Amino acid sequence: MQICITYFLRQPRFGIFSIERLYEDVRAALPADCEATTWTCRYPSTGLWPRLRDAWAARKVQGDVNHVTGDTHYLTYFLNKRSTVLTVHDLVSLGRLRGIKRWLFWLLWYWLPIRRSQAVVTISEATRAELLASVRCAPEKVSVIHNPVSDEFQFSAANVISATPRILHIGVTPNKNLERVAQALQGIACTLVVIGPLSPSQKAILSAHGVACENHFNLSRAELLTQYQRADMLLFASTYEGFGLPIIEAQAVGRPVITSDLCSMPEAAGGAACLVDPYDVAAIRQAVLRVMEDHEYRDDLIARGLVNVERFRASKVAAQYAQLYRTVAAGGG
Repeated sequence: MQICITYFLRQPRFGIFSIERLYEDVRAALPADCEATTWTCRYPSTGLWPRLRDAWAARKVQGDVNHVTGDTHYLTYFLNKRSTVLTVHDLVSLGRLRGIKRWLFWLLWYWLPIRRSQAVVTISEATRAELLASVRCAPEKVSVIHNPVSDEFQFSAANVISATPRILHIGVTPNKNLERVAQALQGIACTLVVIGPLSPSQKAILSAHGVACENHFNLSRAELLTQYQRADMLLFASTYEGFGLPIIEAQAVGRPVITSDLCSMPEAAGGAACLVDPYDVAAIRQAVLRVMEDHEYRDDLIARGLVNVERFRASKVAAQYAQLYRTVAAGGG
């Protein structure tokens, strides 16, 4: 039976394309019985009325399965519940809010969209556990399908680590932990390559700790890949992630990874990264020095990372989504 899946996407924002890239890769790898179309929001995800207008318009383009892919949970409001799949990427914003704002966000962004969906997907076991602890629903309704790594992320041989390594840091939001990273790198001869627009205060912090920095943002997919290839390691000591795709991308390119021992990051790393307490500046520093100085350890991280990344290839992730679509289309979500 041919299944028509409508993918509902947020309005594009220049330089921000992570969710769109993920599902572009999934769609390209779907089996022959899954026919994909896309519908993109007309408005940014801000304000009540623009969101409701898009939610109302979305009802006119439904398929056999409607997949709300993330960052637009409100699109579920007027879709056919029995045909709708919702992917929840994280609960980071919920954790930052307090009082009535938190309750309203919980109600409109999680509780109601989950009620209006036949099946819910989270991108890690850690996010699934967090969601089930925050929103009461049947556990069997929520499944885990990891994010895929794009096929362009392939092994690229690197030279022996340089005396002043390029340390890649993805993201500048508060959870990316840049201030502690700056403290940890003080006095280490390196270049911190930050992806994402640095604020004046972040630039000041890096300068105060004497950290040499390159800053890149609004990168294309090809430009982002180049930064992974030029890097000597990935330092991803985040305090919160729903998944942690940079871990997999760096492993796929063949770069050693330092990441946090919290949330979904150990799950994504698959025993193939140096895990640290992201709140412990000394631990972050020692991890960087070990990767720089211990060649056998670094080579082992790279080798195990290349094995781990095969779990996340788009063909495997697409096969899992296809099975879920078949189940929902058959009325057994």
